[in-house]
Amino acid sequence: MIAVSDLEKSFGDHILFRGASFRLNAGERYGLVGGNGSGKTTLLNILAGDLPASAGTVSMPGDVRLGVLRQDQFLHSDEPVLDVALMGNEELWRAMAERERVLARSGEHFDADRFSALEEIVERHDGYTAEARAAAVLEGLGLPARILKRPLSNLSGGFRLRVLLAQVLCGAPDALLLDEPTNHLDILSIRWLEKFLRGYRGPAVVISHDHRFLDNVATQILDIDYLAVTRYPGNYTRFLTAKAAERERREKEIAQREREIAHHRRFVDRFRAKASKARQAQSKLRLIEKKAEALEPLPQTSRRYPVFRFGEVRPSGREVLRIRGVTKSFGENRVLHGVDLVVARGDRLAIVGPNGIGKSTLLNVMVGRVAADAGTIEWGYETHPGHFAQDPADHLRTPKRTAEAWVEQYCDGKGRGFARGQLGRVLFSGDDAEKRLETLSGGESARLVLCSLMVRQPNVLVLDEPTNHLDLEAIEALVDGLRAYPGTLVFVSHDRWFVGRLANRIVEITEEGITDYRGTYEEYVHARGDDHLDVDQVVLRAREGRRRRRGGGRGSAPGARRLSAWQRRRLEERAGELAAQVEAAEARVAEIEAVFADPAFYAGASPGEVRRLEEERAGRIEEVAALTGEWEGVVGELDDT
Repeated sequence: MIAVSDLEKSFGDHILFRGASFRLNAGERYGLVGGNGSGKTTLLNILAGDLPASAGTVSMPGDVRLGVLRQDQFLHSDEPVLDVALMGNEELWRAMAERERVLARSGEHFDADRFSALEEIVERHDGYTAEARAAAVLEGLGLPARILKRPLSNLSGGFRLRVLLAQVLCGAPDALLLDEPTNHLDILSIRWLEKFLRGYRGPAVVISHDHRFLDNVATQILDIDYLAVTRYPGNYTRFLTAKAAERERREKEIAQREREIAHHRRFVDRFRAKASKARQAQSKLRLIEKKAEALEPLPQTSRRYPVFRFGEVRPSGREVLRIRGVTKSFGENRVLHGVDLVVARGDRLAIVGPNGIGKSTLLNVMVGRVAADAGTIEWGYETHPGHFAQDPADHLRTPKRTAEAWVEQYCDGKGRGFARGQLGRVLFSGDDAEKRLETLSGGESARLVLCSLMVRQPNVLVLDEPTNHLDLEAIEALVDGLRAYPGTLVFVSHDRWFVGRLANRIVEITEEGITDYRGTYEEYVHARGDDHLDVDQVVLRAREGRRRRRGGGRGSAPGARRLSAWQRRRLEERAGELAAQVEAAEARVAEIEAVFADPAFYAGASPGEVRRLEEERAGRIEEVAALTGEWEGVVGELDDT
């Protein structure tokens, strides 16, 4: 359907790729992968027609409709959510809107011919079922029916991006171009999107840093590396195997040629001075030169793998952490209630549960960033915890410092050379080490914080969503580093692949309490009786639990309770109040982040003021999660009665 021929893209002297030729065929799903800066998004923009190529062509039929995920969450902010989704099919949306205007005209002003033409457009696009299809897509992406008539501006940023993804999917495009479509989706919504894409009949090109998503969706991989775009059949795991085998074959071929050259060179060196062997030596010399010219080294890869090596300054005692009766609320929203947990040396404990259930709150209480309302936290003998916050930039609030200076403070007097060496391991080499903290990207901030943990060598690592800002290569390197770590690991992650590679113990947080399973993630899944369970499948169980406790909902008996008009009105008012509180909390987070982004703030602020704002920001973020969870429950009750 789409043919790419001899495509090249460069910015000045910097070449991203050249000579790229491939076809995008209907029914195939292409995972577009490559290192940071290799040109993935650039290639997607060229395919979408948003960016010109430096050379080469992209050919497709003139009537092909492209569905491109663009993340402008402020577009159509005053339109109802359902209408924004319907706008994905622009011709249908315009026809439906104009048809309503024509119908509104009565008597002699009614334009029967125009109405007939509009009806033909609506019928051609199956417009009479368009709203039902759009509502199904929105629900699949986690947006309940009750909010579909509300303005887009009433939703939080993450939910707005889900609506924009629904807009792309509802447009019935002939081809899909999706850049990180799983951003801001929970795992249930990711599974729905996987199913949708597997049933999609056109070609789909997807950029993603989610291993499991690429494995479940991709039928082909387009790999940008060595300044080329290479196609591999199969999913991401199969691609990794094939690429490693190809590189190994080429390295062996080069090694064999180098051995042959060395053999011929030894002959030349030995017999060059002998008259009887001089002619033969000269022949060998020409052969060496010919082989050397043909011996092309492997081109430099665009992938850059950091090296994470976590040690522990000394082993901890056998009991690492004891939590007794921990309770935490944000206003009227109780997040944790009576949590009891004991962590032992050597545990690799993954904490799972639905968004807003209190996973991050529990970690923040553990490390003292958030105070519990009740209960105790007791760290064991010789424990030295190291923390990684969900937003790594929270660790980097020191103004006007470079990456090197920030890491050097943890180096215990080992000097600049040691700090530089550690920074080089996590891809801060040369001038990158001089970057100021406020200019770092999310991925750079994450790697820098992980570097500080390497230097400090804590014997307990407490990690909150450490993969959120990392690319595929860094995630793989982090797994390698954590698997070799001799200490204790406590972490929260929605990445199913990451949890499966690391955890030997699963703690699931639900509204009823916690379930402690001692075993791997795969064993946990099997024990739950769902071999396809995702880490956040517990979201579904939590929602169903709320419905059962309230006496209604999908799958309820015929006697499920019905809401009176007064009860429904009160729930609708509560849903509106919660939505407003979410917006207010998010707005306050944005205000604090704007203050932190202003270098002038630090000139007059005291350390206490900075700390106070940091604590308020952390609390507000937790408040947003808790309020969103309660809002989902209220809306769910309205939907199910």
